[in-house]
Amino acid sequence: MKIETVVNAEIELLTAIKKSDVMALETILHDDLLFNMPDGQTITKEIDLQTYRSGKIKIDSLEGSDQIVNIIGDSAVVTVTVALNGAYDGNPINGVFKYIRVWKKIGKNLKVIAGSCVQLA
Repeated sequence: MKIETVVNAEIELLTAIKKSDVMALETILHDDLLFNMPDGQTITKEIDLQTYRSGKIKIDSLEGSDQIVNIIGDSAVVTVTVALNGAYDGNPINGVFKYIRVWKKIGKNLKVIAGSCVQLA
């Protein structure tokens, strides 16, 4: 696995999030995904996709920076800082967040199998 492949997968993921592209997210996220939210809640792929399907989440801007990629066999661990502006269920979600994501090569595709996010002060 090459770092460029993971970086491109991250760009694809962030683009899908920005556009609320459920079809792309369906492909990118592993069926058994577990993701820890900033409030400590653990969500699954289905919970995440339902948020986009329902229109509850609206992303106005999303900008990634300070990305670090570590390749470990057929997996990759990515940390990235994301400046995010938008709303969830009518409530503003603006801030800078630190994400960690685990990507795994499944067949020909990279899929997100795990992740976590914290809000930075």
